[in-house]
Amino acid sequence: MFFGTGAYAMAVLQVKLGMNAWVALPAALALGAAVGLLVGALSFRYGLKGSYFALVTLAFAEVFRILANTFQFTGAGVGIQIPLRDSAADMQFSGRAGFLYTILALCVAGQLVAVWLRHSRYGAWLQAVRDNEESAAALGVDVFRVKLVAIAISGALMSAGGAFYLQYFRYVDPHIAYGPAISVEALLAPIVGGMGTVFGPLLGAMALHAVGEGTRGLMENAPGVNLVAYGVLLVVIVMFLPRGIMGLFGRKN
Repeated sequence: MFFGTGAYAMAVLQVKLGMNAWVALPAALALGAAVGLLVGALSFRYGLKGSYFALVTLAFAEVFRILANTFQFTGAGVGIQIPLRDSAADMQFSGRAGFLYTILALCVAGQLVAVWLRHSRYGAWLQAVRDNEESAAALGVDVFRVKLVAIAISGALMSAGGAFYLQYFRYVDPHIAYGPAISVEALLAPIVGGMGTVFGPLLGAMALHAVGEGTRGLMENAPGVNLVAYGVLLVVIVMFLPRGIMGLFGRKN
């Protein structure tokens, strides 16, 4: 959902409004955070959490997919393609090296946010809410506000991923932006790597892509084989490494 919001925001701002990509990037992140605030306000206000909250986010993604299929400014069912410019000033590069450095910078920025959360006072509140909302509230923590800020940060980070995707492939449509594949993969990465850890989601994403690309290469791009590999990896993690890959290093947080 947030991934698609970032991708569509970048596409609309560049194609429809003629905005430069680097200027559109912070606007896309802000829109992703705003969508997070909207979804969080509606969900947390009524006490939704756990699997119920995950289902609500998938439902919102489906609503956004239908809306993107309907309105002309999002390209309707055709989608939006941004023009090729091959200029670093437009966040497009003639070779892959430029894109590699860009995504590495975004990954580093995301990890710095995670490190800040781990060592900040807000991060302590977030861990308290994660462990026991009632106890955190009894100690004076504003649970609703803490969760709202968390989903806004998540929305901004995922929007950055969507923005990069658009600049790399130069095309987005409702199925790519709001299809279930992106949402499921975003949920699997922290589970495989280790939820509640700083580097767990990064390790989980690396493991998922290594397994997916490896199986596609071995099976000669057989359709759906990467999903089978994801399922097997998830079962193995749940059965033998309940704390994810980070559990191998003895890390709990």
